[in-house]
Amino acid sequence: MLVAWSLVMTPPRAVLLDVGGVFLLPSRSHIRSALSRVGHVVTDDDTIDRAHYEAVRAFPMDLQPGDWMGPYWNDYLDWYARVVGVTDDRIPEATEHLRNEYVTSQLWSHEVVGAREGLAHLAGTGVSVGVVSNSDGTIERRLRDLGILQVGPGSGVEVVCVVDSGTVGVEKPDPRIFEFALQTLALEPDDVWYVGDTPAFDIVGACRARIDPILMDPFATNGDYGVPTVTSLTDVAHMVTGIS
Repeated sequence: MLVAWSLVMTPPRAVLLDVGGVFLLPSRSHIRSALSRVGHVVTDDDTIDRAHYEAVRAFPMDLQPGDWMGPYWNDYLDWYARVVGVTDDRIPEATEHLRNEYVTSQLWSHEVVGAREGLAHLAGTGVSVGVVSNSDGTIERRLRDLGILQVGPGSGVEVVCVVDSGTVGVEKPDPRIFEFALQTLALEPDDVWYVGDTPAFDIVGACRARIDPILMDPFATNGDYGVPTVTSLTDVAHMVTGIS
């Protein structure tokens, strides 16, 4: 496993945030619709939300940029289906229906509970805040339209930058995606923390960029990756104030 974060985290001047798993999760209604096509019903909302955080463990820590759309994506969907209780005989069919839902960015529309409040707490600590996300070029607009955050004045929390892989042409775990944010922030990696939910993308990518990673894991599902783990952005805000 790649672990390159500092044993003693220094007070950050900026905190960069992922979007999936931090602010947004797959739409529960879309997931239920996909699973209903194989006769599977999930009544518990937490089961649907938790499935994403468990399924991201399917991506190996030696993942290379561009690899995740291959067999590992199939592993994610397989794991997801099993977590929500799909039986073995229906797994192949269920993963195909889930795949059809995941091809659209509209799937990522369920807001993580407490994310808005946690973001406000984090921004209130005085650190600069930015976003670095693997997306399709629309994430800045979507976050603005949702009133969560935006670059410049708006109805959400004002952030310094939103770096979208679909716009800049490079995606995590490639460390170059973080360089766009560092340039905008005018900071060195040692001054920055990164919060994400997928170890293979977010821990590895941040470590390769020499940025201290923090794993977002609200359901305590991901296991020990040797880095700080939080359940909310409010936890991150407490870390900032506690270490400053």
